[in-house]
Amino acid sequence: MSGSETMTLAAAATAAGLVNAVAGGGTLITFPTLLLVGTPPIVANATSTLALVFGTAGSVFGYRRQIAAVKPWLSRFVPVSLAGGLLGGILLTRTREDLFAKMVPFLLLFATVLFVAQGAFRRFAGFAPRADGGMGPRHYGVWAAVVFQFLVALYGGYFGAGIGILMLASLGYLGLTNIHEMNGLKTVLGSLINLVAAVYFIFAGLIDWPKTAVMAIGAVAGYYFGAHYSQRISQSRVRQIITAVGFLISAVMFYQQFR
Repeated sequence: MSGSETMTLAAAATAAGLVNAVAGGGTLITFPTLLLVGTPPIVANATSTLALVFGTAGSVFGYRRQIAAVKPWLSRFVPVSLAGGLLGGILLTRTREDLFAKMVPFLLLFATVLFVAQGAFRRFAGFAPRADGGMGPRHYGVWAAVVFQFLVALYGGYFGAGIGILMLASLGYLGLTNIHEMNGLKTVLGSLINLVAAVYFIFAGLIDWPKTAVMAIGAVAGYYFGAHYSQRISQSRVRQIITAVGFLISAVMFYQQFR
C-alpha cells in the first residue's frame, strides 16, 4: 500500500467506527473505500468485516454501563446472532450478490421508517401494558423479534451495512426506550455477528491482512469516541442522527443499485 492508501483506509475506518457506534452503516464507508484502492469485492467485504470487528472492542467498552442493563436480552439474541452471522458468511462465498444486493435498500428503508414510527406502530406489533404501567412485548412479540434478529444476523454475515438500524428498530418494538441502552445491546450483537462471519472469512482465505491492520486501528478509535461522546447527546438528538443515517444509507443503496 502507498502512503495515501494507508491514510485513506485509516480515515475511512475511523469514520465507519463513529457511525457504527451511534447507528450503524459503517460498512458503506469501508467497503467502497477498499474497492477504491483496488481490493476485489468479496475480499473487500471480508476485510471490512474483520477490521470493524476489532473496532467494536472500543465501542463495547464505551457502552459497558449500558450493557449491564440489557443483559437479560442477551440470552435470547446471542445464539441466533451467532448462527445467522455464520450462515450469512457462508452464503457470501457461495451465492450471487446481485439479486440480494437489490433487496438491501428496501430492507434498510423499511427498517428506518419503522424506527421513526415505532411509537405509533408498537401498539400493533404485539405489545401490551405491564403491571407497572410500562410497555412490554407479548410472548409472540418476543419470538417474532428473535426470528427477525436471525434474519438481521444472516444479512449481517453476508454484507452487514445498516444492521444497526435494523436491530434498533426491533429493540424499539420490544419496549426498550433508552436509546443508549439499545445502542449498547446493538453493539454487542453486531460485534458477534461480524465476529463469527469474520472467523469464517479467515479460514476461507478472504482477508487482506495489511489493509485489515491499518483499518482496525482507525476503527478502534472511531468506535470508542463514537460510543463515548454519543452518550453526552440527548436521546432525542441521537434518534434524529440515527434516522438521518438510515435514510442516507437507503438513498445511497438505491442509487448504487438502480442508477
